[in-house]
Amino acid sequence: MGIYMGVLNKKSNPRREKVRKTKAAERIGVWKQLANTDVIISAMLWLVFVAAATVVLSFDFITGSLYRQMLPVVVLTILISVAAALYVYHYQERILRKHTRAAAIIGLFILLLAITKSGWMLSGQHSWATGTAVTAAIILTIAYDQRFALGMSIFYCLFAILAVNEINNLGLFFTMSAGVIACVFSLREVRTRMKLLEVGALAAIVVFITSLAVEIMANNLPWKDVFRTAGLHSGAALLAGLIIQSLLPLIEKIFHIATSMTLLDYSDANQPLLKRLAMEAPGTYSHSLLVGSISETAAESIGCNGLLCRVGAYYHDIGKINKPGYFAENEMGLDSRHKELSPAMSRLIIVGHVKDGIEIAKEYGLLPVLHQFIETHHGTTLVEYFYNEARKKQDKNHSQPSESEFKYSGPTPKTKESAIVMLADAAESSVRSLTEITPTKVEAVVHNIAMKRLREGQFDRCELTLRELSRIEQSISKSLATHYHGRIAYPKRPDVADMDKSQELKTKLPEQPPTESKKQQVITSENSDK
Repeated sequence: MGIYMGVLNKKSNPRREKVRKTKAAERIGVWKQLANTDVIISAMLWLVFVAAATVVLSFDFITGSLYRQMLPVVVLTILISVAAALYVYHYQERILRKHTRAAAIIGLFILLLAITKSGWMLSGQHSWATGTAVTAAIILTIAYDQRFALGMSIFYCLFAILAVNEINNLGLFFTMSAGVIACVFSLREVRTRMKLLEVGALAAIVVFITSLAVEIMANNLPWKDVFRTAGLHSGAALLAGLIIQSLLPLIEKIFHIATSMTLLDYSDANQPLLKRLAMEAPGTYSHSLLVGSISETAAESIGCNGLLCRVGAYYHDIGKINKPGYFAENEMGLDSRHKELSPAMSRLIIVGHVKDGIEIAKEYGLLPVLHQFIETHHGTTLVEYFYNEARKKQDKNHSQPSESEFKYSGPTPKTKESAIVMLADAAESSVRSLTEITPTKVEAVVHNIAMKRLREGQFDRCELTLRELSRIEQSISKSLATHYHGRIAYPKRPDVADMDKSQELKTKLPEQPPTESKKQQVITSENSDK
């Protein structure tokens, strides 16, 4: 009894108690995370996919009342689905928060599996699986990145093998995987209309060679049948590229993406919105073109999407169309209109161009991926000039204006591309205001702006590293120094130079008083006139 009481009265280690409390808090955090709405919706979508995939993959068993043979299909479907869900969680966690994207992937897989199943049941050909696997690889590469597309396409290949009831056919898996790998690694971006056809042709060649080798090794078939099988698989891969080429606008709309080809279309100066910007706010248009060029170079220096940066910069200031005369680049040498306004009213006009830009973008149907550049190119920064003017005009008897009243409403950049445009926009405006532009001054201005934005927390959500920020600074500084470089005077012809000198001397010499002889000439001429 005494020993038992001694154990109860034993003092606990404070460090151990702290560890216990920390672990308890972590367990509570895990349970809260599991109870999160996004997780619940994602789990429900996963269950829907498992149920739909099971029905599609075992459709022939259901129609034939072979329910006992359905059990292995159900087990394998669940296992592959769990592995695919873990892969999504590790490499594209944002899909768990964007349920429309998750639903799009589920719908894509179910549709392709249904096509594979029905095609195999009607024709008995395995080439349907190859064609749909290539289709899935191309679509996922366009919508996401190469690593994610490769992993998810391999999972689809496993489902497709179940769809054609060829679980022991390793050769079919090799054929599909060869087409998937060829598509993923040859399709980085879609800049031309021939790109998808080229990818489909390459996949067809790789699939043909792989299928030919597999058929020769696995079966003792006549050469005619071997080439026929390889040709069917190859033709299915080529057909997939042709179909996706025609369905590309629909794919972009479903996954809310914009391919490089679409972005190039929006960079055309004949786009209605860009034409309106050039006509109504020419200074802003010129500024946007320069920021686009600077941003593209900076983005490519850190491996980001330079084309997206350039096109986003073209449209980032479209909100200035509503009141172009209130912005310095459109004043054209005239007096500033803000002299007649109070700092608070000027702040409303300056800050309002962000909201106006979003409304104009929606009115013209601008790509959703470009909206971020309009919203975030100022983040939550301070309108310093009018804030300082407000402080100067404030009476001593009244309190000083709050900084929060003179800040942009945000949000801050969520992607590296939008952060680059923010930095390039501020740097170009600041460098343009310098009286004497030298490379050293440009570097100092760009570095100060970058550090200021970093301290203000403007880059907290975009995962921009300090090394990347340093490279961006160097690129922007070099681009601005190159654009605003000094120029030497062009040499003139000797006769033109002499004429300029004589004209300059005439303007500099003071007017000489008339001499006596000249006075006499004037008097004589006056008498003759009389």
